[in-house]
Amino acid sequence: MTWTPYYTGTGVAPAQFPALPPPPPWRGAAGPDRVQASTYRPPPGLVDAVNAALHLRRPLLLTGPAGSGKSTVVEQIAAELGLGDVLRWHITSRSTLAEALYRYDALGRIHAHNLRTLDRPAVPAATAGDDIGDFVQLGPLGTALLPGGRPRALLIDEIDKSDLDLPSDLLDVLERGGFEIPELARHPSKSITVRTVEPGGRHHIHHGLVQCDEFPVIVLTSNGERDFPAPFLRRCVRFDMPPLSAGALTEIVEAHLDRIEEETTKSLVDAFVTKLNNGEALAIDQLLNAVHLLRGNRVQEDEQRSRLEQLLLRELGGA
Repeated sequence: MTWTPYYTGTGVAPAQFPALPPPPPWRGAAGPDRVQASTYRPPPGLVDAVNAALHLRRPLLLTGPAGSGKSTVVEQIAAELGLGDVLRWHITSRSTLAEALYRYDALGRIHAHNLRTLDRPAVPAATAGDDIGDFVQLGPLGTALLPGGRPRALLIDEIDKSDLDLPSDLLDVLERGGFEIPELARHPSKSITVRTVEPGGRHHIHHGLVQCDEFPVIVLTSNGERDFPAPFLRRCVRFDMPPLSAGALTEIVEAHLDRIEEETTKSLVDAFVTKLNNGEALAIDQLLNAVHLLRGNRVQEDEQRSRLEQLLLRELGGA
């Protein structure tokens, strides 16, 4: 297979549109996270850290550079333990604990009430209907804390991007495994069905209280950009992702690609490791992209291969 220029930069459509090539295995439309879970290779020590967190029912805090496979760990845990789809909370500087627990759409509820009374003006307001549950949606953490027999898996991604107070705000919820929804606790109905973070998901809430019967399996990731308070750290099992060696990277490539071309793989892995040793920030999927695209004789022109390698292995920290 040789390099095919599907795009030529002329803006002129060909007589017959070519079929695009199949995507790499990790970019397939059907469950890319599941594919990564089956091909992930944990570094030494990580298996013990995961099992320690499971035995102790504590969150696992993974620290390492972007692209080192931290977020894939929870997918592998969920797949091996049969915990279902992973719930995800991606942290930004504006993230709050409240949004991760639940959202109450008060304005939407008022609007719906006004529409109902306009449609049925003869019906007393008290009996016009009030399904508050339609306007309460649990967030990823709130959904993870629902009772259900089996624990849920939750990824709290890039916790180091949060504001200073968020890790401390998490402590009480993670210790108790539950929280109250005041809007439901005050409501006359003591059992209300609310929406969960999953599409079409619903769950009954009694007396406004969400309380897990099994602590969720929580994996937090950090790029190491800040320190955390000691009370937060002592409630986590911590693991630092080790530096990637040429041997480990070759193993990862072999796990993702059915066929590898040894000479190309070795050359790209060596170039990748050299860049890492020089302090450049790179992600493993950049290496996978380069090996997938440049293996074999797809790109025969040396100058073009060099340009593509430079394009695909470009430092993440660069502009």
